[in-house]
Amino acid sequence: MTWDDVLAMGLKLPNVEAATSYGTPALKVRGKLVTRLRAEDDSLVLHSMPADEREMLIAVNPQVFHVTTHYLGHPTVLARLAALEPEGLWPFLIRRWREVAPKRAVISFDAAQAKS
Repeated sequence: MTWDDVLAMGLKLPNVEAATSYGTPALKVRGKLVTRLRAEDDSLVLHSMPADEREMLIAVNPQVFHVTTHYLGHPTVLARLAALEPEGLWPFLIRRWREVAPKRAVISFDAAQAKS
């Protein structure tokens, strides 16, 4: 994947906008971070990741998922863009979006998905 792929996917969610965070491209909802590019290693910073789930992801798929010492104390996992598949990213985007999006947007999104 590339950042452009992430951007296209993220912008399908209501209220998501292209932004920056720490000087890198990011996706946000009303100023709240969904994900951002970590330029140092071309990885995505995926938030809302409990430590046990992060460790499982790294153990099962270390070519995609990793963490640096900086993120060890945070509920975050890093995902290498070059190895990440779109269908693997979508659940992480949805999970974080649900946490930061307005409740009405989530309800409308769910209702539209139920009709599909």
